[in-house]
Amino acid sequence: MDVGYSDGVVCVAEEPGGQGFEAATGDGPAPPAGPGRAAEVRTAYEGLMQIRRLVNGPRGAAVPAPWEMRRMPRAVALVLEAAGIEPSAVDPDGGRTHTGYRVAAAPEPGRVQVSWLGPPGGGAAEEEQERLSLCGRVLERHGWECLLYRGPRRRRFLEVEPPR
Repeated sequence: MDVGYSDGVVCVAEEPGGQGFEAATGDGPAPPAGPGRAAEVRTAYEGLMQIRRLVNGPRGAAVPAPWEMRRMPRAVALVLEAAGIEPSAVDPDGGRTHTGYRVAAAPEPGRVQVSWLGPPGGGAAEEEQERLSLCGRVLERHGWECLLYRGPRRRRFLEVEPPR
């Protein structure tokens, strides 16, 4: 198994030219459940931490690596998925099928937003403050700065940025 990064994406390939690993951002289909996915996430996360230790000098794994800042949605999604937090998911028509986090680029450059979304009537709005607070704690332990905001229709979201 080969672990590395290319153009800011943590990749896990079984063989040269194999399929790369993509962390779930909450805007695609639900990732496959089971030990295979868990192993892929673990390997990608361990690769991320190793890259941080190699490129960050004395700060090591405590802060994001420079390439993570260029691919923030993917890096943030990997940390959340590795922490065991469920991503949201959508069907081919774009309808939400699963409650969980959604990571997307923020309107301001250099930031991402984490939302807690789910199918209509699924209760995501009632649990968003608690779940987003958990996401924030996980991300802050990994060197990201997080602030919880209330946006349109009074829905909360987490704004994530690299450390200053």
